[in-house]
Amino acid sequence: MRTIRLIAMTILLLALVPWAAFAQEYRLGSQDKISVTVFGEDDLSGDFELDGEGKVAMPLLGDIHLGNMTLREAEKAIADRLTPDYLLDPKVSIQVANYRPFYILGEVKSPGGYPFVNGMTVVQAVALAGGFTYRARTDNVVIVRSSSRQAASQTTAVMPGDIIEVPERFF
Repeated sequence: MRTIRLIAMTILLLALVPWAAFAQEYRLGSQDKISVTVFGEDDLSGDFELDGEGKVAMPLLGDIHLGNMTLREAEKAIADRLTPDYLLDPKVSIQVANYRPFYILGEVKSPGGYPFVNGMTVVQAVALAGGFTYRARTDNVVIVRSSSRQAASQTTAVMPGDIIEVPERFF
């Protein structure tokens, strides 16, 4: 019984590892909504959305550029701006409230932007977009991620801000 429990715990941990790595490596971008908590300072805490330039407007601090930063880097950037003018030792925590959408183009029934959901794959994204059209070339899907293009299978993970392109097949 103990062995079965150990195996189950190991499988659970292995399933969580890719998303734990995603959370640490995730870089903030335009349209991400974040929840900033400055401990003990309710007036400085709140929910913010990154604008098109990757900036947020915070009370007292004005515009802070957080685009392309990890969550830990963004926490440090805010803490550095609060020190020493406002707080002596600020404790800042940031969580992503809503990730920026992903986009799907080409031969799907309803191309457009869709809200990102953790664990989403290309086939799930296509399903959100109403499925492939009869002209879709399902074996040649491409994901544009951080300005680079890469081939994708139906099981490829979708990330916030990705652009999925489904080309037309030529008979």
